[in-house]
Amino acid sequence: MHKKTLQRIRRVFAALFFLGITLMFLDFTGTLHKFLGWMAKAQFLPAVLALNFIVIAILLIITLLFGRIYCSVICPLGVFQDGVAHVHNWAKKNRYTYSKAHNILRYIVLGVFIVLLIAGLSSLAALLAPYSAYGHIVQNLFAPVWQWINNGLAALSEHFNSYAFYSKEVWMRSLPTFIIAAVTFVVIVILAWRNGRTYCNNICPVGTFLSFFSRFSWFKMHIDEEKCIQCGLCTKNCKASCIDGKNGFVDYSRCVTCGNCMAVCPKEAIEYKHVKRNPANTESVDTAKRAFLIGSTVALGTAVFAQEKKVVDGGLAAIEDKVAPERTTPIVPAGAGTLDRFRRHCTGCQLCVSQCPNDVLRPSTDLKHLMQPVISYERGWCRPECTACSDVCPTGAIQKLLKEEKAVTKKGQAYWVAQNCIVVADGIPCGNCARHCPAEAIEMVPKRGDDTGKLFIPAVNESKCVGCGACEYVCPARPLSAIYVNGIEQQRTV
Repeated sequence: MHKKTLQRIRRVFAALFFLGITLMFLDFTGTLHKFLGWMAKAQFLPAVLALNFIVIAILLIITLLFGRIYCSVICPLGVFQDGVAHVHNWAKKNRYTYSKAHNILRYIVLGVFIVLLIAGLSSLAALLAPYSAYGHIVQNLFAPVWQWINNGLAALSEHFNSYAFYSKEVWMRSLPTFIIAAVTFVVIVILAWRNGRTYCNNICPVGTFLSFFSRFSWFKMHIDEEKCIQCGLCTKNCKASCIDGKNGFVDYSRCVTCGNCMAVCPKEAIEYKHVKRNPANTESVDTAKRAFLIGSTVALGTAVFAQEKKVVDGGLAAIEDKVAPERTTPIVPAGAGTLDRFRRHCTGCQLCVSQCPNDVLRPSTDLKHLMQPVISYERGWCRPECTACSDVCPTGAIQKLLKEEKAVTKKGQAYWVAQNCIVVADGIPCGNCARHCPAEAIEMVPKRGDDTGKLFIPAVNESKCVGCGACEYVCPARPLSAIYVNGIEQQRTV
């Protein structure tokens, strides 16, 4: 293979995957997911949590054949690091050095990751996973900028009587999530700027897991000792710091098959080819490491199986911000099944949050289920015909629903709070909740003690209510609605 061919092929496919996944998070219209949704399902952790054994098998086979190209082509965070490092390389070339693998740190992080999955804390495990971490960055940092640009274009096009764009309200869904995303972004950028793939080499649990298999890949980077003049260019251009050019050694557990070494070798002494196992040119895999590999695989399997416009109808109250009520049980998207199942399978990548057209999804701030989506109705309500979240979920945590199924799936229960209701507190007729309930689950009944016969209060029919939140959203009471929805442990059909 020509010395730059591998590098060019990898960069083309890496750019396609990176742009595809990034645009899928940025696209608030839901259009691109129809064409690019498979890219999210091809990510390792979503495939594991979705029990998608076909994707897992394909990724492992690819690794056994070609090495860790998943990390340099399919993983968006890996490609993002390469982009940051490439920018720095323009100013400072030949800046990398060989370093030994920090295996103790790598295995500890992987062990913690697996323990979190086994404990059912997939949202905390996802903080370490590259796909979810990149999703947090895009949703919280890149998406607002994208939406501001869109809103500028919408204003400009409207000036010329064109409506090719429409405005999208930009708002912060969760301050803790924003802070986590910002810190992750800064850490990743600093590590990549200083020394390339430090995160991949020492922290990323997916990279560490795949490193067990990449040691035995069929195709590897091979240094021809007869051609090598020990110039050190391969070492200085290896962003994984895995090539010791002086000793002709390549650490295949860290090599991501980027092709940089082949591209810079002046004597074409490095080839990407099938290499027979040579103990002198590979790290030894002792019994403990083999046991850890087997244990990790079994544990992963165990873990999987163990797992602002304010609308006020009628102008009956002052326009002020609503406050989310204290919900004893969180509301999760229709299609989640049981709350426990949803929490075990969700990676907290926030793809569903980015795609929600009704602005009801936001990342949870609960430490045990951090950044997993929950529903709240201060800015909208969950329309029965909308299936955007179940359409885009790559893990199956939100199972795909037809529109007809979504309309009759109960995800919560509405409750009336008398002291908040303006009918009770102010003696003013209302009835917004009953008028806007799509399930016709609310009936207005006469208020006791009313001599005028004009005051009616809501009565909720629990057998009809699906927890869509229309009643809570349109309720004119502020700051707390007089009717609110509480989540349920197990969703069902009404």
